[in-house]
Amino acid sequence: MNGSKEITIYDIAEALDLSPATVSRGLKDHPAIKKDTKKRILEKAKEMGYQHNLFASNLRRNKTNTIGLIVPRLNSYFMSTVIAGIEKVANQAGYNLIISQSLESVKKEEINVRTLYNSRVDGLLVSLAYDTDDISHMEMFLDKNIPVIFFDRIFHHPQCTNIIIDNFKAGYDVTSHLIDQGCKRIAHITANMKRNVYADRMKGYKQALSDHQIPFDEKLVFINNLSDHAGIKVSKEILQMKPLPDAIFTANDACAVSCIRELKMAGIKVPDDIAVAGFNNDPLSKVIEPNLTTVNYPGQEMGEAAASILIRRLDKLEGTSLNTIVLRHELIVRESSLKKK
Repeated sequence: MNGSKEITIYDIAEALDLSPATVSRGLKDHPAIKKDTKKRILEKAKEMGYQHNLFASNLRRNKTNTIGLIVPRLNSYFMSTVIAGIEKVANQAGYNLIISQSLESVKKEEINVRTLYNSRVDGLLVSLAYDTDDISHMEMFLDKNIPVIFFDRIFHHPQCTNIIIDNFKAGYDVTSHLIDQGCKRIAHITANMKRNVYADRMKGYKQALSDHQIPFDEKLVFINNLSDHAGIKVSKEILQMKPLPDAIFTANDACAVSCIRELKMAGIKVPDDIAVAGFNNDPLSKVIEPNLTTVNYPGQEMGEAAASILIRRLDKLEGTSLNTIVLRHELIVRESSLKKK
């Protein structure tokens, strides 16, 4: 009835011949307002298309009940499970979520941080981009004591809590399993060493080789973006090696699956000729033939933990004493790595 004009409490007050203060109290369900008056106010507000300005109200309370989330990419099974965990806890606690992705770029990450800061989010959950060297772009949050929680890809800072798995131990477990299957020439496909997840898995890989008296060979390490395309490209490089590796350990499942496909097309038997293991327990790992040995990365649990810790900080139930939380991982052995039947 009023076109594009925004309806205010003053319009409702004029229509009902009441004071704006009475209308405001009626909309807020104030006990001092009579039931029939309150009913008239609510009915008129609905009829006129009144919208409560939640943003302005939240600004007055200095709280928006909104959490900012920055992830590297949304098209990842692992990250989708993390987001599901975060949303579950946040929604139960009455918080909304603003999700953005850095697309593996620190420049885009900086833009996202500024946007979320200007959106006045109450706290920030972050998994860092490949090329983030420092978190100076997040100082605007830290300077105002707005909590920042890192998960998966983390940064050690005294004001921030980190939630991870023991990536060193996971990398060690996968490599040791391959060695137990008789493999001695194990290729490792990984990503940017600036990120803790890949650097720690590499350290675990190296330590397992060392503990089994197998020399580390730099030519067997391939660093890329772990995409399906990267898996195809690196598989072609591996197929040119003489001698061939007898195992491949990739730092995610998508890359491992594309490796298996490429190896099989070249006539390589998996695992008899080359055993393959991945990481993350993506649903793809149970679709590829043979099924892929992998590491179960508890994404939903990580998301729930991140959101719970942040909300406890926001509700003043917890301080900054929790610096690093390590969740359990599990090696899942399947046919792709079982050379010993």
